[in-house]
Amino acid sequence: MFLRAAVVVLSVVFLAGCPFDRKDPKKAQGKKATMKDQNGDTSFQAFLGRLRKAVETKDKVGIASMLAPDFGYRWDKGPEGETPFAYWDRHKLWGTLASVMRERWTPHEGFMVAPPQFAENESYPGYRAGLTMVNGSWRFAYFVGAPGPGDGSQSAPAPEEQALPSLPQ
Repeated sequence: MFLRAAVVVLSVVFLAGCPFDRKDPKKAQGKKATMKDQNGDTSFQAFLGRLRKAVETKDKVGIASMLAPDFGYRWDKGPEGETPFAYWDRHKLWGTLASVMRERWTPHEGFMVAPPQFAENESYPGYRAGLTMVNGSWRFAYFVGAPGPGDGSQSAPAPEEQALPSLPQ
């Protein structure tokens, strides 16, 4: 009997010292996800090596297999059916993409990003790329230029909402 009581008391004392860390979903919504530096991770380095090689050779099939499902390549909604590759061809961005891929990568708001200047300065004026984990695998999440005035916050008015030109007199 004494042994049972001692075990119960010790269990209560021991378990009372364990931290209880319940996540509050209301608090989690306001925080941005963080990521630790992944440069030492072999899976990150392997993915980055494959991505760099695919970009250098313009291997569209290889790159497509590495894209995140919601890959971002422009701030506005592109034309129906446009691909990132067509956009990069039209704007001659392959060299810029290859250059960004050769930069050092650093964690920033849940992504590994390049160049590191983007992580240090939110108003960085150049192109930036981001990699993220999706279901345990690295994915190419975005490659975009700096947002222009009004990008992402307001869309252009619909044609019927635009002011009509004045009539000649």
